[in-house]
Amino acid sequence: MTAHQGGGSAGYRALVVDDEVPLAGVVASYLKREHFEVSTAHNGHHALALAWENDPDVVVLDLALPGLDGLEVCRQLRTFSDAYVVMLTARDTEMDTIVGLSVGADDYVTKPFSPRELVARIRAMLRRPRSVTPGSEVGPAQPPRVFGPLRVDVAGRQVFIDDDPIMLTRTEFDVLAALSARPGVVLSRRQLLDAVWTHDYVGNEHLVDVHIGHLRRKLGDDPAAPRFVITVRGVGYRMGDGQ
Repeated sequence: MTAHQGGGSAGYRALVVDDEVPLAGVVASYLKREHFEVSTAHNGHHALALAWENDPDVVVLDLALPGLDGLEVCRQLRTFSDAYVVMLTARDTEMDTIVGLSVGADDYVTKPFSPRELVARIRAMLRRPRSVTPGSEVGPAQPPRVFGPLRVDVAGRQVFIDDDPIMLTRTEFDVLAALSARPGVVLSRRQLLDAVWTHDYVGNEHLVDVHIGHLRRKLGDDPAAPRFVITVRGVGYRMGDGQ
């Protein structure tokens, strides 16, 4: 996916997927007011077809779709698209959140929700810099960051453990990049939100914990004795030396 340029949200493409046709229409109308190009789908198969055709920058995806549900749509979407995904769910439980984010969603919103807040979250995500990864700086390509067996190639957006590639979502990589940019320095959840989701993110700080959990699992990092991502209780997280 290529970032579209222009003032405000002009040129960005959004795909809204919800089997509640009136709700999908409301969300689409709010996005259109912000100058998004909007497509809508009301089932999973149509959503994937439109995603292939239109290459959206962001997908607003209902979890409880009939037939091919939102989780499976997100799984398949992640095989060909790096669009930001905001999952809509009527169930405000930690497990639903964890499952939704584990298949590649970047954020979640619980129904009923404010369309204005949803659009604010989308705008914040799309303001993430594309050419500069959180924790990196403009300039010559940086050498990989090495933490024991872990190697983080910021320029190439690749992660390896013992030379084996580790597949991360864009958000998981951005969290790791922010932490690895300042080894040994404790970053609060708010600081990580500011670095990865931007300063005007209006969601729950618990989102950081969920992405950290998935990141640790993919890195093979034992939460009880982590080598790479260390919890500092009551404060936040810091990068370990990998030993």
